[in-house]
Amino acid sequence: MIRRNDERTVSIRERLRDGDGSVKIHNILNGSEEMHGKGRLFAHFTLEPGCSIGYHVHEGEAETYYFLRGTGELNDNGVVTTVNAGDVAVAWDGEGHSLKNIGDEPLEFIALILNK
Repeated sequence: MIRRNDERTVSIRERLRDGDGSVKIHNILNGSEEMHGKGRLFAHFTLEPGCSIGYHVHEGEAETYYFLRGTGELNDNGVVTTVNAGDVAVAWDGEGHSLKNIGDEPLEFIALILNK
C-alpha cells in the first residue's frame, strides 16, 4: 500500500481531551482497519503556540509521541518536563499524559496508538 500525501485526511479538533485551542491531525493511516486491528491512530499532529491536549489515561493501549519540531511541556504521569525535536515519550497502558505547546512556533509530532 502507498498513500500519497494528497490522499491523507486532515482534521481540526477543538479542545482535544479538554485542552486549550485546536489541534491539527494529519492522518498517516486511517484507524484500526488500516492498522490491521493492532492500533487505532498513526498521525502527524500540529499544536500552535499556547494550544494543548488535555490530560488523559490510556487503557488497553499505549501512545508514543515522536517530536519533530517545536517545544512542549509534557505531563508524564504527574511529572512535568520540557520536550523538543528528537525526543520520544510513551504513555503505557494505565498511564496518563498531557501536552502543551510552550514555544513560539508550531509543535509538531507523530503520534502512534497501539493496542495492548
